[in-house]
Amino acid sequence: MKKLNILIPQYNEYEIDISPLLDSIAIQQNVDFDEIGVIICNDGSECILSDNFLESYPFTIQYFKEPHRGVSATRNFLLDKSDAEYVMFCDADDMFYNACGLWILFREFENGDFDTLLSVFVEETRDATGNVMYINHEVDTTFVHGKVHRKQYLIDNDIRFNDSLTIHEDSYFTLLTQNCTDSSRIKFCPTPFYLWKWRKNSVCRHDPKYILKTYTNMIDSNDALIDEFVKRDKKESANMYVGIMIFDTYYTFNKADWVNQENVEYRDKTEKHFSEYYKKRKEMWNELSSVEKMQLSNAIRQRSINEGMMMESITLDDWLKKIENL
Repeated sequence: MKKLNILIPQYNEYEIDISPLLDSIAIQQNVDFDEIGVIICNDGSECILSDNFLESYPFTIQYFKEPHRGVSATRNFLLDKSDAEYVMFCDADDMFYNACGLWILFREFENGDFDTLLSVFVEETRDATGNVMYINHEVDTTFVHGKVHRKQYLIDNDIRFNDSLTIHEDSYFTLLTQNCTDSSRIKFCPTPFYLWKWRKNSVCRHDPKYILKTYTNMIDSNDALIDEFVKRDKKESANMYVGIMIFDTYYTFNKADWVNQENVEYRDKTEKHFSEYYKKRKEMWNELSSVEKMQLSNAIRQRSINEGMMMESITLDDWLKKIENL
């Protein structure tokens, strides 16, 4: 059994696109490549990786070509093919942040068993003038990036991606991994080893209206997560994430992009979608205590202010009454 499988969904990435990731694995220092396996699944694209390309690397690469089913189903396929002790997901056009990234992980393996490891990861981006910038994501708990999971933990708790989710699908999986174990079984690594690469054709990085267009998908992802918590008899977690969704939506609607009349179609569409969510989850919302609501509100409001939220134009209670009547 290998210690770590690196699981890579591939869709429309050519060899030139995926080679930086595989090269960044090949230059890792002070690790035994016999302990590492890479599994790649082509999700129905015509970008076929050649045998010569795959065999040029000093570690084992398993390559599968499957019909197109979407990123969630592809990641589940990769999980099923893995037989390593630990697994991590990498996007095909990302890479390890430095040449000691795997050494950092293996050090964490040696320092104690865990079910899930969260870490700082680095985002490569561009400023307004096109200059390269690198941003540390220090307390992220939703992206799939920079996280490692014990495979048997995932199996024992039937933790998988939701095949019906294709946008904001990673938050469903990642939050599930953090809520099906004791907090003492979750480790945090303060040293980054994962680089979320900037790419010019990335919709979520370059479309200024991406969140406006996909916020309904975020609501659906949260709704699926709540259903899963209820099914697993995790009522406290279910209620908490209902509260998170309600406060996040309330404060999000007070951000400049959502207040801008140019985006009224997105706001109207999202409000109607959220109205159905709120009617479905209102009882759970009412089960949260005033202290719990205050704690959630303070945390999400501060984050929203940092993200450009304006002063609230309507109280939360009045807004929820309006939402319920849509």
